[in-house]
Amino acid sequence: MVNRLDDKKIQELVDEKASFETFFKKAKLNPHASLIKRMICGYRIEDNDNPLTRQVRYLDKLVDELAKGKKMDRILRA
Repeated sequence: MVNRLDDKKIQELVDEKASFETFFKKAKLNPHASLIKRMICGYRIEDNDNPLTRQVRYLDKLVDELAKGKKMDRILRA
């Protein structure tokens, strides 16, 4: 993410039970997020026309890659 949410801001969002829509409005995605391709949860990310659903799939993909043991800089190609 370009403007990372700090721990305090994330906790505020959790406490207010913020929706994904609210979360993604407050967080700026990595400018290269649109380069994420392939399948996640049975759906091809790049084929989804709904911007919010696509952002949630980006998050799904990030969590999936972290769970597989990949390092964040490798995932973000930093």
